[in-house]
Amino acid sequence: MAPTSADLVLCAGTLPRGTSFRDRLRAASAAGFTGVSLWGRDVQAAVDDGLSFADMRALLDDHGLFVAEMDPAWWWLPGAADVHIPPEVDPLDVFRFGERELFDFAEALGARSLNAVDVFGGDWSVDAAAEAFAGLCTRAAERGLLVHIEWLAWSRIPDLATALRIVELAGAPNGGVNVDAWHVARAGTTLQELHSVPGALVLAVQLDDGPAEAEPDLMHATLHDRRLPGDGDFDLYGLLQVLHEIGSAAPIGVEVFSDELHRTGPDEAAARAAMATRALLGTPPAG
Repeated sequence: MAPTSADLVLCAGTLPRGTSFRDRLRAASAAGFTGVSLWGRDVQAAVDDGLSFADMRALLDDHGLFVAEMDPAWWWLPGAADVHIPPEVDPLDVFRFGERELFDFAEALGARSLNAVDVFGGDWSVDAAAEAFAGLCTRAAERGLLVHIEWLAWSRIPDLATALRIVELAGAPNGGVNVDAWHVARAGTTLQELHSVPGALVLAVQLDDGPAEAEPDLMHATLHDRRLPGDGDFDLYGLLQVLHEIGSAAPIGVEVFSDELHRTGPDEAAARAAMATRALLGTPPAG
């Protein structure tokens, strides 16, 4: 069965960086998640630990989990693939994994989707971005993948309107947007704007929270200082209500990059993330 909004996804960034593949799945399953998201580095670490793709698929099956998305696709916009980032200035270990690697990982693990972002900016137009996105979606479709754009307030795709325009111009049947509550808040996206989006174009949802007033350094805050759903000032109830009203069927992820949460360890971080998200959704605890 295809994943739906009834599925709860533990996003990779909610757990400490060094969490092994086995521990990641164990923590997610114990907390009652049905899906996980993965970065390329998470899969590569599993390979380095001696796991084959067949081993990883078996572990996913044993824990009753699916891979919701692979993150992030950074190379797709005009000129981006030509940028070379040396490993020593890539602390997040993102740019080591280009299209071929991430596509191979996603296909091997039966991932549902790919998350696309703008990292480098440039002088490209929305029309050029749409053409590039259409190409990415075509290639992803050959691997059975959906593709969603996540807008970042500091990027050249800074808001919902820009992301949605790119998706609509591309016209790819497997293309859409990722609604991350943190970027909704920090980009100043209104619920009225979100209400105008066709629900079928919302392919991913990521919940998190934060203070009403934006942090001085958004890039640092998004990777270190997010809060669990319900621990901040975002209107998450309103967000979820709008998603319901527009008919979004996307799985609900929880993505809380938080140094404080990570210090509790993977099991506790997953348990707290699940508890906070279920309280918000009004669903009973797992088990």
